[in-house]
Formats: sequence, C-alpha cells, structure tokens
Amino acid sequence: MFGWTGKILKVDLTSGAAHREDIPEDVLLGSLGGRGLGVRLMRDFYRLDPFDPDMPLIFAVGPLCGTSSPTSARMSVVSRSPLTGTIYDSSCGGLFAHKLKAAGLDALMITGKSDRPAYLRVAGEESSVDDASSLWGRDTVETMTALMEFGSVAAIGPAGEKGVLFANIMVNAANSVGRGGLGAVMGAKNLKAVVVDGSAKTLVADEAVFKKGREDVMRLFKASPIIFGELGISEFGTPALVDLMKQRRMTPTANFSKTYFEYASNYAGPALKRTYQAKKEGCFGCPIRCKKVDLCGKALPEYETASHFGALNNNSDIHSIVKSNELCNALGMDTISMASTIAAYGEVKGRFFAPDEIIELVKKTAVREGEGDDLARGSARVCASLGVPQLSMSVKGLELPAYDPRGAYGMALAYATSNRGGCHLRAYPIANEILRKPVATDRFSFSGKARIIKIAEDTNAVADSLLTCKFAILAASLEEYAHILTGVTGVEHSAQSLLKIGASIVEEERRFNCDNGFSAKDDMLPERFFNEAGTSGDGIEIPPIDEARFVEELKKYYKMRGLDANGCFE
Repeated sequence: MFGWTGKILKVDLTSGAAHREDIPEDVLLGSLGGRGLGVRLMRDFYRLDPFDPDMPLIFAVGPLCGTSSPTSARMSVVSRSPLTGTIYDSSCGGLFAHKLKAAGLDALMITGKSDRPAYLRVAGEESSVDDASSLWGRDTVETMTALMEFGSVAAIGPAGEKGVLFANIMVNAANSVGRGGLGAVMGAKNLKAVVVDGSAKTLVADEAVFKKGREDVMRLFKASPIIFGELGISEFGTPALVDLMKQRRMTPTANFSKTYFEYASNYAGPALKRTYQAKKEGCFGCPIRCKKVDLCGKALPEYETASHFGALNNNSDIHSIVKSNELCNALGMDTISMASTIAAYGEVKGRFFAPDEIIELVKKTAVREGEGDDLARGSARVCASLGVPQLSMSVKGLELPAYDPRGAYGMALAYATSNRGGCHLRAYPIANEILRKPVATDRFSFSGKARIIKIAEDTNAVADSLLTCKFAILAASLEEYAHILTGVTGVEHSAQSLLKIGASIVEEERRFNCDNGFSAKDDMLPERFFNEAGTSGDGIEIPPIDEARFVEELKKYYKMRGLDANGCFE
C-alpha cells in the first residue's frame, strides 16, 4: 500500500502474546488513521470500564506520517477516559510516531494486564514484553533515559502508576498525550513504557502531486500571521496568546470567577523568553517549531499551562509556573486538569494557594499523598464530594482550558458539544472569533455558531486522523491536505470527501457516548457562565451568557448532526 502499512500489532499483556494483523483497506479509507482508526477499533470495547484489563490502549498514526508532509509526525492514543467516561483520544507529535510507522505499523493495540511491571518493546517486526520492575516508581525522564537506547519511548510516571485520573503519557520528554487520563489506563495495565524502533519507509504513490501539495502548505505557513506573523507562535510559542487573551478580557482568572488578570504579562511569551532564554524546539520534522525549551533543554509551559497555573490560581510567579509544568511532565500529569483542580479546591477553601503551596500540591497529587489523594480524582469529583459541584469548571468531567467562554460564544458552544468533554481542540472557533483579521464572526453572538462548530469539529476530526497539527489547519486548509493525501496514497481525495469522513468519526464517538449514558444534560456549561459576568473594562463588556440563546443554538447543532432533543441518534 501507499501511505498506510496496512498492519496492526495486537499485544495481550496478560499472556504476553503478540501478533500482527492486516487492517482491511476499507477501514483505512473510511477512518484515515489516528483518531478515526482508533475510534473504529474501539467498536467492540467502548462499553468496558476504563480500568478493565480488556480495555484497549490504542496507538495509531496516519497515512502522512513517515513522509515530509509538514507537521505529520504525530500519533493519537485512543481508549476510554477514566476521568470523564467518554470515548477518548489524545494526540501528540514527536519521534515516537515516526518510529511506530517505521516499524511497519499503522496501529498498536494493547490489551490485558501484566502480572508485574512491564514495558513493551517493538523493534521492526519483533516485539517483546519485558520486565520493568526496576523502573516502577521512577519519573518519566528517568524512565526514558533508561530505555532510549532501544528506540523512542512513551512512558508514564508515578501518577499513572497510582491511578491519578488525569495522568498522562509522556513521549520523548517534551511531548505529552495529556488530557483524559490515558496514563492511568496504561498504569492499570502495569505497563510502564512502550519503546518503538524501525527503519521501514513510507511509500508515496505520486511524488509530483505530493510535492505540489507540500509546497502549497509551506507557502501558506510562511504567509500566516498566526504562525510566523504578528501573533508570533513560532517566535514565542503558544504563550504568545497570554497577552492577546488579556487584551480580549477572556483570561480565566480565580477559577473562572473573573476574566482579567492584571499580571498575566509576567509569564507571557516575551517574559518566558527573557527570563529563561527560551530556545525554539519542535516536534520531529516540524517547520513551525512552536515549542520552547530553556537553556538546559527542559520544556517551558504551553499557553494553557502558563495561564492556568498563573491567572486561574491568582498566581503571577513565573518560576512556580515553570516548576509546576516541569513537575507535571516528570510525574506524568495533565497540566490543565491539575491546575484547574487546584484552583477549584482553592475556591472551595476560600483562598487561592501561594506559589510554593501549588508546587507541593502537584507533588502530593502525583503520589496520592494527603489531600493530593482527593485532588487526583479531578475537580468534578473533588467539588462534588465537598458539596459544591458548581465550582468545578468542567464539561463532562473534563476541566476547561484557558479561554473564558463569556468572551467567545463559539467556544462556549464548542466546550459543550465536544465528545471528549471541555476541550478547545475539537473545534477551536477562537480562530474565527479572535485570531483572524478581519475577525470572521462576532464573538458575543451565537448567530451561525452551530454551523461553524459542526464544520470545525468535522475538520479537526480529519486533522486528528490524518494527524497533522492544529496550527497547520489554521494556516492551510483541507484542500491542500487532500492534495497531499492524494499524492501519498494514490487515492483521490477532496476537502468535501474528507469532511464526510470527519463527520462520521464525530458521530460515531457520540453514539459511543450515548450508549454509555451521556445525553443533552451533559452538553452544558457550568452555571457560573450563565449567572455571573466576567471582568469588563477597556471598553469591553463581558456579560453572562444568555442561557436561553445558548440552548437554542445547541438545538440547532443537534438538528445539523441529525440528533434528537436528547443529543443522541434515534
């Protein structure tokens, strides 16, 4: 085959057995890869408890991985989230995806539970389940250092071992399969790490068509004000958004009780660059290089992390923000959920924590010590157990990221409809409401937002299945990537044909969730956003969201998806 390898490696940790199978061509054509392929492979398993040994943990790459297609050295990890109970995928870039494809695989499916700590090693056509007892309890950096001689490493830290519900999987130290707690699923299997290596090449069907598509994408990258222009994602990384969100008065502050943080610039992109002499870094083969590292090569925080350990916790101390990010990466926890849970806990307690206290709570949560044992369950469970469920700023149990929905109504709708819970990356209407100039839509209006969200969700499902970076889709479009895909696979694709695949992926995820008890009641924002105004000023008013208008637009979204009034398929 061209683009795809057509192979999946299935590993049963209980027996230690492993075998390769062919993936039917129609499955690959209908799902593309990554998220779409992982969701397709979950059809027989999605009703299982996330910690059931038979629950798969699926690593899947896309047809463009292994080529020089821009930003395509990425993978998705798919399972069911222990934090939210939803069908879940989380993607990341890095060498691991490239090596998995070079091992001749489109997907790796891991089931079962080892009777001892283990790591899975895949080296080309060979694979083995090896003892990892000496690595259990060690952080992700130590684990990767111990195993990197065998290939590229994806590992969990103590948080995954202890079942922290938002534990992540770290890949090559700086990349994270972050949200949803898939690191805890991995830990429940007694699987400390996966190591992959290979040397197979991805075959391209038509080099001329592929080259033309690639050149078009690179041209659009270079012309993009978001990537290389005035916003400065390439120069400052995603923390370039800190000052922009401050200006728009939509910075989540003090557990979303406010939308403006006076001291946000203390940890914005320029401040991180100045204080830590930040250097450009990027995923394997990526021309954007949006990641930033310090002089020692340690990853500096992304926008969501900086904002949530900062404004969300009423914290202006840049050093504690950087330290908290470093600890989460080493201990293996999602930074957004960790920071959000601490902020919610702070509001419950009547005070937000000091910088050194935040750091200590991060450490305690990873090993489930003292009050950290409760925080390890995430903000929804913590707040519910303390009798104040309304103080968890989450949707479907997933903590909201760093865009206050009172400042962008498309994002408000996107948080609610997201199949994996409160997430900005299922649709990212911020591109239309904030980033592009001229601004494409009124950010304080729901008019037309249902259609925008549906199209954006379908588009992002394609991006997550082809496995190209979200920043790429902000600059280029599915037209250019359809051209690249046609060149790689030899199968004719268009933007419209890809959108149909994207829609089918989103709709299958919703079917899975509905079968597991989710419905319209879960497509709702925390009541704070309907009852409390944000922080107005500088000529910008941030009123509460009109709940009736929100529900009206949600119903329009349901109609466009072919859903009933309960948000499910009849």
